[in-house]
Parts: sequence; C-alpha cells; structure tokens
Amino acid sequence: MSVFLLSSALLARGHRFLKPTALATTALATLSAGGAWAQEVAPVPGAPQIGPIRQAPAQSGGPVNTSGAKPAPAATGIPGDDLGDEGATPKGDIVVTGSRIVRDGYAAPTPVSVLGAAEIAAQAPANIADFVNTLPAIAGSGTSATSSGSLSNGIAGINSISLRGLGVGRTLVLVDGQRSVASSIGGVVDINTIPQDLVERVEVVTGGASAQYGSDAVGGVVNFILNKNFKGIELKVDNGVSTYGDGMNYRFSGSAGFSALDDRLHVLFNAEYFHQDGVDTINRGWNNADYFQINNPAYTPTNGQPQRLVGSGFGVSTYTTGGLITSGPLAGTYFLGNNQTAALNFGTRSAVSSPWMIGGDYKVTMAGHRGTNSLLPTEERIGVFNRVAYDLTNDIQIYGQFSWNRYEGQSFYQQTPSTGVTIQPDNAYLRTYYPTLAAQVTAPFTIGTSNNGFPAPGSDNRREVYRYVAGVNGKFGLFGRTWKWNAYYQHGMTKAHEELTNTWNVARMALAQDAVIVTSANVGSSGLALGSIACRSTLTAPTNGCVPINRLGIHGGPDPKALAYIYGAGQPYRDETIKEDVAAASASGELFNLPGGPAAVALGAEWRKEQISGYVPTEYQPVRNANGTTTNNWLYGNYLPNFGEYNVKEGFIEVDLPIVKGINLNAAGRYTDYSTSGAVQTWKVGGTYTPLPDIKFRATYSHDIRAPNLQELFASGTARTNSVIMPANSPLGAGAFQFVESTIGNPNLKPEKANTWTAGAVATPRWLPGFTMSFDYYDIRITDAIGSITSQNTVDFCYSGSTAYCNNIVYNGGALSQIVIQPFNFASQHETGFDIDATYRTDLSAISADLPGSFSISTAITHYIKNVINNGIFPIDYAGVNGGSLAGTYNAPHWVYRVSAFYKVDPVTINLVARGFGSGVYGNDYIQCTSGCPASTNQYRTINNNHIPGATYFDASISFKFSAGSHDGSLTFVVNNMFNKDPVLVGNGPDGNNVPAYAQTSRQLYDVVGRVFRVSAGVKF
Repeated sequence: MSVFLLSSALLARGHRFLKPTALATTALATLSAGGAWAQEVAPVPGAPQIGPIRQAPAQSGGPVNTSGAKPAPAATGIPGDDLGDEGATPKGDIVVTGSRIVRDGYAAPTPVSVLGAAEIAAQAPANIADFVNTLPAIAGSGTSATSSGSLSNGIAGINSISLRGLGVGRTLVLVDGQRSVASSIGGVVDINTIPQDLVERVEVVTGGASAQYGSDAVGGVVNFILNKNFKGIELKVDNGVSTYGDGMNYRFSGSAGFSALDDRLHVLFNAEYFHQDGVDTINRGWNNADYFQINNPAYTPTNGQPQRLVGSGFGVSTYTTGGLITSGPLAGTYFLGNNQTAALNFGTRSAVSSPWMIGGDYKVTMAGHRGTNSLLPTEERIGVFNRVAYDLTNDIQIYGQFSWNRYEGQSFYQQTPSTGVTIQPDNAYLRTYYPTLAAQVTAPFTIGTSNNGFPAPGSDNRREVYRYVAGVNGKFGLFGRTWKWNAYYQHGMTKAHEELTNTWNVARMALAQDAVIVTSANVGSSGLALGSIACRSTLTAPTNGCVPINRLGIHGGPDPKALAYIYGAGQPYRDETIKEDVAAASASGELFNLPGGPAAVALGAEWRKEQISGYVPTEYQPVRNANGTTTNNWLYGNYLPNFGEYNVKEGFIEVDLPIVKGINLNAAGRYTDYSTSGAVQTWKVGGTYTPLPDIKFRATYSHDIRAPNLQELFASGTARTNSVIMPANSPLGAGAFQFVESTIGNPNLKPEKANTWTAGAVATPRWLPGFTMSFDYYDIRITDAIGSITSQNTVDFCYSGSTAYCNNIVYNGGALSQIVIQPFNFASQHETGFDIDATYRTDLSAISADLPGSFSISTAITHYIKNVINNGIFPIDYAGVNGGSLAGTYNAPHWVYRVSAFYKVDPVTINLVARGFGSGVYGNDYIQCTSGCPASTNQYRTINNNHIPGATYFDASISFKFSAGSHDGSLTFVVNNMFNKDPVLVGNGPDGNNVPAYAQTSRQLYDVVGRVFRVSAGVKF
C-alpha cells in the first residue's frame, strides 16, 4: 500500500508534465516488444434459462436481460460481499444486483440487464459512461459535452447516468454493490471515477430497489462489477478522432494483479490517463441553419395563427456583433467600423413579444453568437485504483481498497450577448470612430451586442475524488447451513475547484464602457493627456486604474489592457469539499427447506453521513441585500459557499421463499432514519411463477424513496444571467428582459415517495436453443416529488393567475432584477412503459459444418408510454418529447432501441451495432396548426410544426487476437456513427439568451460530433 500511495503522490504532483508524445512513445515501445493485446475478458452472461446456471460461451457479447439472468463468473452484487473467495468462480451460487440473497440468479423477480466485458471491449469507449448511456432504459443522462454550460453549479465535465428519464438523482450508482462518493453537491456520481479496464460487467436493475439498497434507487440501480480476480500485467492504449479531424483523444492504462503467500494475498492495481482536445465551438455545417423555435411575431389570440413557429431563417433582433442601437431615434442602426453603420433589416418581428425576427438580416445578428458553446470540452483525467485482500482463514478475508481520480476540464458557455448597454452621447469611441453618427446623437442610447472580440466565458473545473474502503467478509455455519457475512467502512471525499474564465466584473465594465475624450474642460487635476481616451471615473479619481473599453463596432476586439481590467486579477471560484462516510454490515443464508427449495434471508444495517463545506473569497461573492436577495459583482459565478450535513441510519431484511416448485416469493423491507426529515419505511414484494421450463412470469411491487441531496437542502445560491419573455400584464409590459437567475436550497424538504410495480415474462423455448426473450411492463408513481420550475414558467404562471409564484420575481428600481428558483415537495410524477429484450447465440458449426465460428445477437427495446409530471398547475407528459422547449432530464423518445451482433471466427471478432430512437414532438400538449388555430394557452400552445424525426446510428468494430512470443495481443478498430449521420435539427427556444450559442438540435439524443474513428491496442504479460 505504501508503494501505491507513493506512486499516487508522484502522479498527483507530476501529471502536468506528462507529454502525449512521451506517453505514446513509451506505449508503442512496450507494444512492439510483444505485439498488441486487448483486455482478456471473462465470459459474458448468457441467455436466461430455467434451472442451474451454466457458463456462457466465451464468444458471447452484448447486453442481455438476466430475468435473474446468469451473470459472468465472479459475480458479487451484495455490497461488501466477495463470496468469501475474493471473487472466485462460485459453484452454484450467483448473486445479481436485483437481490441481496445469494441464489442461482433465476429466482429473483426483478429484471436485470447486463453489459458484458466483451461488449465493452468491442466498442473501446473513450469513457464507459458514454457507452452505458446507449442502453434504451437509460435516458436523460449528463455527459461532459452536454454540461458545458453548467458554470455556477460545478457539474461541467461530469458523466452521469439517469434511468427511465427520471433524472440522475433517482438512479443509484454502485461499485461492487457499494455506494460511491458523489462528485458534485447534487449527489451525482461521475462514472469516469470507476476504473474502466477493470469493469467486468455492468448490471442495470430497472425497477425500484430502495428496500434492498436504500435511497435514490427509484428508477433503479446501475452496479459496476469489477474484475477483482485479474492476474498478470496488462497495458492498453486507445485513440479516437472525429471524421472532421477534431476532438482527438487518447487513453493509456495499465493493470496488474498477482497473488502471494500461498495464494492468500491478492493485490490489484490499475492506473489510467485520458486526454481530449476540446472543440471550442460547434463548427458543423448543420448548425448554420439558424433553426429555432420562436414566438410568432404576427400572433394574436384571435387571428388563427400559431403562437410558436419552428423553422430556419430565424435570428435574434436585439443585438449584433458590433452593437445595435435599441433605443432613441437611431434605433435599428448597427455599427460596423471606421465610421460605417447600417440600418438593420428586421424582417418580420414583434419587439414586444419576442427577441427573435424572421428573415431580414438574421445572418448579421447571428454571426457573433451562433455556435459559440463548446462542442467538446478539453479534458484530462488521471485515475489510480488499488485493492489488497488477505485470507485470514479459509472462511475469513480482509481487504483494503483505495482509488484516486483527478479531473481537469475546460469548456466554454457562450459568446455572451449584452442588451441594455448605455452609451453616452460624448462616448469617446462613438466620437472617434463614428463622427457622422455622433453628430446626430444628443442623448444617451442603449445598444445590444454579442461582444465582438471578447473571449467566450467558460469554466476551468478541477476535481479530485478519493475513496477508501476497508472490509471483511466470510462465511460461517448456522442451522447446519453455510451463511455469508460482510462488513465494511468507506470514506469518500471530493475536493472540487470550480473556477470561471473570461467573466467580467460588472462594476468595472460599467466604468470602462463610459469612456470620454480628455479635453481642457474635463481634465481637471487628473493629469491625463489632452485628446486621450479615458474612463469618465478617472477624471475625478486618477488612481482608480480604470481602462476604457470600446463596445462599438468591429475593430479587431477590445484593447487587451481593457480586457485585463474588466476581468481583474483573478476570476470567481469556489472550493468545495464533499464527504461521505458509510459503515455497513450484512449477512445472508438459508433457514429451512420449503417444498420448492430452501428459504433464505438477508439482513443488515448501514450508517451513512453526507457533508458539504466550501470556501469563496469575499471579493467573488455577491452582495447580500437586506431583503434576502443578492447583487451580483460578476457576469457569471457569484458563488456562495455551501455548508451542511446529514446522517442516515438504516436496517433492512429480505426473505426469499420457494413456496413450491415453480413458485417463488421475495420480500424486502428497510427502516431508514434521516437526521433532516425523520423516519421512513421502504418495502418490496415480488414473485416468479414457472409453469413450464420454457416460460417464467415475474412481478414486483415496491415502495421507494429519494431523499433530498445536499444541494437541494443546503445550496447557498448560484446565479447566472438569463432572459425571459414578460407578458403584457407584467409591470414591465411585454418584451424580452435580462435578469439574474438565483437557485437556492430548501432545508425543509422531505423525501420523495414512489410506488412501482412491474410485471413480465421470460421465454426460453427448448425448441430454439440459445434464444431467450423477455417482456417487462413498469409503472412508477412518485409523490412529494422534489422539483422546481423554470424562470419562464415562473413568469407565465405568475401573470396567468398563480400568484404564489410571483414572490420569486424580484424587481429593483422598476427593472427586473432576479428570479429565484427553489426546490419544493410540490410535484407528482407518473411514468409507464415496457422493456423487450431478446438474445440469440449459436455455434454456426452446429448448423452446418461449412459454417465456421459463432454468432450472437441481442436486442433491447424500451417503450416510454408516458412520463407525466404535475407541478400543481397542469400536468406535462414528457414521454416522446425529443427536444425543443421541453427538453430536459425528464424527456425520452417513445421508442428507444439497441441491436448488437457478434460474429467470431478465431482470431477475428466482428461487432455491428444499430442504436436509435423513434420520432417525437416538442410537446405532447402542443396543438399543431398553421391556420384556424385556437387561442394558445400556457398548457395548450399552438405551434406550426410539432414533429421531430428520430434517428438510427450504426457502429462497427473488428478485433484481431494473436500471440506474440509469450504474450497475448489484440488490435481493435472501431467506427461510431459510421455513416456520419447529421443530427436532426430541433428548434430550441423561445426564451434564454444562450439558445443561439447552443447546438440547433437536442444533444442529449442526437449525435453532434459525427463519425468517430477509434483504435485500441493492448498487450498482456
């Protein structure tokens, strides 16, 4: 362990000096010594079957539904339980994540899907989260690419998993059945902190599992099972790049495992380095269509036109690259440069109902803002993992485990537009560069600008995640039977540094943009040279350090000294420390015999503590006002430190009762006591019925919870600029207005409650060996759901009669100042759907001696029937919403599918994957019409096009295995999105000042990078 800690410390200190060229040279030299090798994988779970589990054929691959399906050898599934043999292949007992009881894997009534190591190796993913997210049952997850705009909440760069589109907070992520510390205050586990090359398989429980595993398992459980059996030395290298030559990434990893002391000491080590070149803008041709969703400028409640329009050729009407005059007699004039101005052709617009226009000079207004969000972040990851286990006796094993992961990432939010910028009539740059127009100006005017030449704001985030686990497991005799037990203690800690880039100080910008020419009339005692340009404030405060800045026209960008002044010596940042401590113990075994087999029980207890603490320098904090609001000092960030903690005490029991042959009942219960909200009980009952060896029926009913996380409880506040469209009856009248959106926590939150039932069947026809098929229907009802509404909804609800939301809208001096977003237990959610899984595998030689090799194919389909959220105003069904204004963590297409086929004839393995989803809508309550439309309402909006096509993507890989001397090698070539299919254009909008900067599609669903080539090579000694 000391050697490991030393190497970790050296990596932590020296990783910045690791150069790609040196790393690549080292890796290639190593590979050339003995050929190439890709990870030698354990057999993948085979098709579900009734009766004892048999080992799956080695060539098997792909996700399979276990029905309690047979997992790969060395399955664990029970938190802290390594089956007493450090993962040795069990002779008859297999554990699946759907149950805490050691069984043969087929009595469990809960559906469990499995991604095996062969499937993972065939795709050679840059990160395992992107691969797992292709499962149809997973929807609404976050990736480092889709979180680039998350500046203030610190989640930029995190890869997360969301089951059923219920949100990442309702999916419990486990590592070998144990909780892992979150990487953000919102409780999100970054999947990239899991050692990818040691992942033997991924088990996905698609059903409520709080009774077995505790809070958060409302949508289900994703359990990453590590190969703790690994022996030998393995080196791997892989590389990827898009067909456009960008997004280059590479990964180096090494694993080592050995036994000593008569095979009683087991040591496992893994290290990984990953780098990705960022793509700082969305530089793809499809993103130049200017395809958005806008408020129809010609709409009235009685003229029969739709309120919303979706289409191309739309642009903003409130700013241009060099500045657009938006007030006074010169409104509509925009600045070019060198005394050149022009009158903007607004096309068709309504200045009071929308910041958008149709046609006209839309390309002029979009030029400085379109696609300025990062397509891919710049990333660097380092991870190390170490596990040491020692068999004290044949029945008792102790182990210690340590992992450390470091992430550094940079992404850019948008080329932030500014509206309402006041220009005085004596502005120095107006008079110097635009004397003709300046002669017409007698009063201040306002402009809107996309800030040409300003660097785009973004984030530089750094996270270090530590995880320590110490445990003991074993077995003992009771009632004449063998029982298994385990206990462990985990300490996890995340140290996060969340820092913004290129965000200006609001006060300094106000001073810098108020620039004047120094004359004999105003020079005073400032000592400034006559005829020079200076800040007006410097005339009376010569030492204030203000540097004037030009916000008019296109002149190659502002003076670097002026930029340095408005950005200051440092940028806003927040340091946070998240801690999680877990102590758990459990035991399982058989009690007595029933007609169908032995009755079994599992029971245990757990204690958990979650903490958050933070630090923000005073100069980067917003000013707290007496009325409870804040005044922001910075364009973005304005961090406040977060503090809070809670603890949980739990006890659980699960029983499994084979009543008679073919009928099995399972039940579990858990008592949980939260220090913040008190006691709550969760439970689950289920059963299986096998009337024939060819078919099995299964069903479950569970009562689950999700407790509020640290962010929902204790967030001091995050702030960002945004814009909303105010209605005519608001104090400001109709129009688009910028404001500061503040998100705060609520310490009075209670746990969410969910009731889930599933029912399905598994068919394994004897007349078709190697084939299995399962069908499972699910129904999830959540009450007291924790949620909040958007700023636009806050405005819409407030001024349409729901006055309770008006308290969250803050005006200051007659202007819109803030809208406060806060979570409450006010919503309910009801989701239904079903899963279909089918797998077929066969040895082709059994069909014909002329057919070499083996073939397997697996299909997974999820149908999201409905996903209705009722926020107390009206219900919204997010199922089948493929993007647009309703896009978010709760939407998923109606149909999602994945088909994976393997053909293996030694030494070659070919894998083909088809993945995709069906068509959808912008909103299930939207009314599509182009004429004769009814009056549009907040719930039943009218829109000219409510259809969004689906998409199918094809991936392929070919892998070659060979021996070179005493080494085993493999080389794998992968092509993702091999036909380079562009994403479907999706009209985002109509509110939010960042819409033009983002991809003109739903990037959670559609592939935005394009064709990606990957190559992976490895060697095992």
